[in-house]
Amino acid sequence: MHPKSVLVSALLSLFIFNNASANFFKNITNLIEGNYESLRYGISVADVDNNGTYEFIVAGFGSENLALSYKNNKLKNIIDDKKFTDKKSFTIGVAACDIDSDGYEEIYFLNTDTYSGEKRYSDRLIDLKNKKFFDIFEQKKNQSDLNFTAGRSVVCVDRKGNGKFGIYVANYGGPTRFYEKFKGRIADRATEFGLDKITGGRAVVAGHILSNNIDIFAANERGVNFLYKNVDGTFYDVASSYEVLDPYENGRGTTLSDVLYRGQLDIVSGNWDGEHRIFVKKENTFKDIAEGEFKIPSKIRTVISADFDNDGYDEIFLNNIGEPNKLFKIKENGELKEIDLAINSEPNGLGTGAAVADIDKDGILELLISHGETGNQILTLYKADIKKSNNFLRIKPLNKNGAPARGATVTLTSNLREHSKTIDAGSGYLCQMEPVAHYGIRKGEKDFKVSIKWTNGKTNNYKITKTGKTYIFKQSNMTISPS
Repeated sequence: MHPKSVLVSALLSLFIFNNASANFFKNITNLIEGNYESLRYGISVADVDNNGTYEFIVAGFGSENLALSYKNNKLKNIIDDKKFTDKKSFTIGVAACDIDSDGYEEIYFLNTDTYSGEKRYSDRLIDLKNKKFFDIFEQKKNQSDLNFTAGRSVVCVDRKGNGKFGIYVANYGGPTRFYEKFKGRIADRATEFGLDKITGGRAVVAGHILSNNIDIFAANERGVNFLYKNVDGTFYDVASSYEVLDPYENGRGTTLSDVLYRGQLDIVSGNWDGEHRIFVKKENTFKDIAEGEFKIPSKIRTVISADFDNDGYDEIFLNNIGEPNKLFKIKENGELKEIDLAINSEPNGLGTGAAVADIDKDGILELLISHGETGNQILTLYKADIKKSNNFLRIKPLNKNGAPARGATVTLTSNLREHSKTIDAGSGYLCQMEPVAHYGIRKGEKDFKVSIKWTNGKTNNYKITKTGKTYIFKQSNMTISPS
């Protein structure tokens, strides 16, 4: 071969290699067994069978709900119980939390067979007892308050900080629901707690936004957003005074993220018609600091903040429908750097939901994306194209009942940063992440400390001696579990 040809061939090979290596995500969809085309919406991450391992719970819209467990290098559906799979309903939102304070999470499936207003199918609240699933809402004592209004998202709220979760249902064209165990039954207490507004409910998150209690931010369509401050278990809408109303922008995906690495949660809120927002708390108000490419409107669904590549800097993932997904790395001072997703941007993907979890326990997060609404598509699965050796730290808080402390705030302090994450309570839009604070480790980072602000506002501090592990903290004690 001519020397010039050899050189060209070598350069071409190098170009191809570098481009292939430049992909942020690698596509591992082939790990999902039985992955047929269907309409799917919300995704939650929870321990479905109470065996200590998390599964992806995937809502089926006119098809069965799935519980995907990682076994033998595959994601496989492990539940065929009809109460759980519920093929006849049209499930859209899903979230898990311990509503009965027994230490195990129940699963709320929000069914929506119509765009807004009255619907045919009630929602379902699935519990596992004696290795059998049953719908708590089918009990006669719980049927007076069933939800027959179309909705979108569900979030779990430990209203009083005592481990007793309630479930906020963002209805569309009818009053918001807030289900809580009360006098031996599951009752809608939204009116009692100031949460029964009527709007086009889309996305909702809960955490330490304003106070030592668990507050609620709701992004709405055809109306202003809500920001509920929790005062001793009763909620007061302060969205106007904190300047997060964002009127008539058609809110969708929303998440809580510490975008300034200052030990405080901010609100990242995507809009369908208007600009995407990053609301950063400044004294007694919020300021939108979104700039550049990030703020450009898109057909947004889920918004996720996570450290996919374990470099110690979070990314914000924008899951869109019918146009390319986007990814931005959060640098110092809230600067956002767009990452080219290349062949993994899903330009024709009908993205409806997405969730993250370290489902295979290798210290690297997996990203599961569901598709639907206007056409049947398969689930897709991605993870960052990095080596297992990249360092990480995972914090899993459990409340006094032994259930995931959803809504709690975990803050990692080191010589390089003060970085808060929320233990995801649900449904920034339809979905809920794993109840774990996942941190990648920066170069030169040391002297790690962790503080956990529990749902009751009290804080415990812990020194971290080793990275590359999952630490399980209880409000009463601490244990260490290898990841």
